[in-house]
Amino acid sequence: MSKLLRVGVLASGGGTNLQAIIDRCQDGSLSAELVVVLTNKPGVGALDRASEAGIPTLCIDHRGFSSREAFDQAVVTALQDAGVELVVLAGFMRIITQVFLDAFPQRIINIHPALLPAFPGLHVQQQAIDYGARFSGCTVHFVDGGVDTGAIIIQAVVPVLPDDTADTLATRILEQEHRVYPQAIQLIADGRISIAGRQVIITPEIPTKPVALVNPAISDRSSRDQ
Repeated sequence: MSKLLRVGVLASGGGTNLQAIIDRCQDGSLSAELVVVLTNKPGVGALDRASEAGIPTLCIDHRGFSSREAFDQAVVTALQDAGVELVVLAGFMRIITQVFLDAFPQRIINIHPALLPAFPGLHVQQQAIDYGARFSGCTVHFVDGGVDTGAIIIQAVVPVLPDDTADTLATRILEQEHRVYPQAIQLIADGRISIAGRQVIITPEIPTKPVALVNPAISDRSSRDQ
């Protein structure tokens, strides 16, 4: 059996993306081992999900630190003590500092519920609706020193429907998050990813069908005229 990638997951909330990763590890479709789940808030659902799966958990409350850097150093130390090779941010509501980036260079990934570079930051589903975007989706990307600016690994596209609210759009995007995040981790576990500038290179390349998405759909003139 090949060596499993040692993954540490950081979360601040309910942990639905964490659960998707746990499920894929348990069914054998993801070649990774979750060695620690760490949160910055006590009592959150992510801790319960990890405990139920037998994964070691740790809560480091950011409110007990005088600076972001001091908090990040404590988190880095905990991850290194656990032998973490890849850091996965799953709803971790903290902007990480250079302390963190230097400790895990190009080994930190995040998922964002929009098609980056459009709509970085918070409340992105409402941003997409307010802007009149026809498509939204989610993006798995490497973490760098900016806000949702790292090199893109994988994206999934979701149409914005005329009656969408931020909640309904978020629900459909979340379904795709649960699909693409484990896939991104698997590509890293397989050693198939390298970064060249802003481009994430996947080797061997995964064939992509050149299918265009259109919203609203182009009407079929012949059937309309009948």
